[in-house]
Amino acid sequence: MIKTDILIIGAGPTGLFTVFEAGLLKLKCHLIDALPQPGGQCSEIYPKKPIYDIPAYPEILAGDLTEKLLEQIASFQPGFTLGERAETIEKLEDDTFIVTTNKGTKHHAPVIAIAGGLGSFEPRKPPIPNIAEFENSGVEYIIRDPEIYRNKKVVIAGGGDSALDWAIFLTNVASEVSLVHRRNEFRGALDSVEKVQELKNTGKIKLITPAEVKEIHGKDHLTGVSIILNKNETIHLEADHFIPLFGLSPKLGPIGNWGLEIEKNAIKVNNALDYQTNIPGIYAIGDVNTYPGKLKLILCGFHEATLMCQSAYKRIYPNKKYVMKYTTVGGVEGFDGTKKEAPKAVVKKIE
Repeated sequence: MIKTDILIIGAGPTGLFTVFEAGLLKLKCHLIDALPQPGGQCSEIYPKKPIYDIPAYPEILAGDLTEKLLEQIASFQPGFTLGERAETIEKLEDDTFIVTTNKGTKHHAPVIAIAGGLGSFEPRKPPIPNIAEFENSGVEYIIRDPEIYRNKKVVIAGGGDSALDWAIFLTNVASEVSLVHRRNEFRGALDSVEKVQELKNTGKIKLITPAEVKEIHGKDHLTGVSIILNKNETIHLEADHFIPLFGLSPKLGPIGNWGLEIEKNAIKVNNALDYQTNIPGIYAIGDVNTYPGKLKLILCGFHEATLMCQSAYKRIYPNKKYVMKYTTVGGVEGFDGTKKEAPKAVVKKIE
C-alpha cells in the first residue's frame, strides 16, 4: 500500500506542477500515470513541439517543459507509479480513498487530484480508404521526432493549432511543406494564422484552401496525395509524408465509472471555490475538467492546481490555520540556498 497526502492521477504538466504547490504546503504527493514516463502528451505525443504561452518562456519545447517541471519538483521527492492505469476507487469510512491500478497496486490518500488531461485518446483519422496501409510508412497522426522529416516533402492537413504550429515549425526542417484545410478560415491562434500567411507569401509554405486530401498513393512508402480543390478540381502533390492533424478523440476510461458528474466527456467541478468534484475529497484539474468559461490551456491547469492544493490542505488539516507566504519571502527548499543541488525526482515504478 502506497500512502501519500495527495494522490495525483496523471503526470502531465498540471499534475507535475501540483507537486510543487503541494510541496510549499509540506504535503507529499504520489502520481499515477498509464504512460511509462512523466510528462503526459508533452513527452509521449509531441516532445519537440514548441509551446508559446508559458510565462517567462517566449518559446519552450514540450519535452523541455517536462524536464523543467521535474527539476522544479525534485526537492519535494514525489513518488511515481508509471505504466499503470488508475482502475478503481474505494471511499473508506474515514473519508479517505484507496485507488487500485490495473496491475493491482493500491494507493491510500485523503485527497485525490485527477489531472488526467484528455484521458486516453486516439487520433481522428480522415476517411481515406487505404490510409491504414500507409501508417508507419508515410502517414503519421502524431509528430514525435521532427528530424524524420528532414529534407522531406510533407503535406499537413488540418485547421487547428497543431496543424498551424507544425506547419510553421517544419519549414525549417522539411524541404517542402504544404498545408491543406477544407476552409479558408482557421481555428488556431491569430498569431499563428498570420505567420502561416507570411510564410506562404515568401514561398516557404504551400497553403491550399478550401481543399481536402482524398487519396494517397505509393507502394511500400507514401509517394504522393490527391487533393480535391474547390470541390471539383483535383491536384496531385508529391509527398514523402502525410500528416492529418484533426485532433484526438478523448476517453475518460475507468475514471468515468467512479460516480463523478460528467459533461461532454469531462469532469464537472466547482470553479467558484476549489475545483472539487461532486465527491468531496476528489478534485479535477487541467484539461480533464469542465466549468463555465473553461479554457484548455496548460497555464489554466497551473492556476487550478494552485487553488486545489490550498483546499486540500484545509481538508487534510481542518484544525490548522495556514498563513500563506510568498516564495520570494519564505524561499523554496532546493532553490533558496539550503541545498546546493536538488536531487532528482524519485520514480517508483511498480512491476
